Amino acid sequence: MNRIYSIPLLILIAWSVLALVGPILPLQPDQIALEKILLTPNGFEWFGHDDLGRSISARLIMGARTSLSVAVIVVSISFIVGTILGMLGAWFGGYWDKVLVMLVDLFIAFPGILLAIALAGLLGPGLMNAVIALAIVSWVGFARLARVQTLTIKNRDHVAAAHALGTSGLMILLRHILPLIMAPLIIEATFAFAGVVIAEAGLSFLGLGVQPPTASWGSMIRDGTRYMLVAPHMVLAPGFAILSLVLCINLLGDYLRDKMDIKEINKD
Repeated sequence: MNRIYSIPLLILIAWSVLALVGPILPLQPDQIALEKILLTPNGFEWFGHDDLGRSISARLIMGARTSLSVAVIVVSISFIVGTILGMLGAWFGGYWDKVLVMLVDLFIAFPGILLAIALAGLLGPGLMNAVIALAIVSWVGFARLARVQTLTIKNRDHVAAAHALGTSGLMILLRHILPLIMAPLIIEATFAFAGVVIAEAGLSFLGLGVQPPTASWGSMIRDGTRYMLVAPHMVLAPGFAILSLVLCINLLGDYLRDKMDIKEINKD
């Protein structure tokens, strides 16, 4: 791997490890210490304390667990549902394909984050409702990509040969088409992962995601906006965390796209 991409990979691994081992570390992200209210960063607390005296470092680690967990669940659901719907629509064609295209166009007619906010508002605040709202919005990109890729492959000679040999449609999709479209779908998943991290932070910032006292980068930024002039570290720390994670994921996505020789992902 190019040295340029080694650093983003190490940063992503670091966040992932912290998210995994966070619950077993001696952290107290919800402990209130009145004598440490708005304490600025120092040699012992690199990111200082918030308006309740809680350790921002500990809350960043637990917030990483929240963001990564939501992103993994949402992208996994969206990947599976979108790929299945896209492949089936392209394979059967006709009425099924038209219904899929109309459904996708309906979702695309609304900006994704606004639709997620509306759905989360209807479902009510909470982590599970945020996951449901984001999953409902995020499957569309995978469906469009899987449909286009399947349409370009379904008429190839090896698929026709499988038909001639009496292979069932399901086995053709699983053995002869799915492996060939996995590369662009994986690239789509990396960028979707970064998008979900930002979307989860946005929902939490608006109070529609993770609820207090559970730590979330978005809610940490919301709490810190009231103290921007006296304690900017309350906003800068979680903001930098989101920036570092999303930037690293996008850079690794670019690396995978170049490595897999995917020049452009056509979603039309």
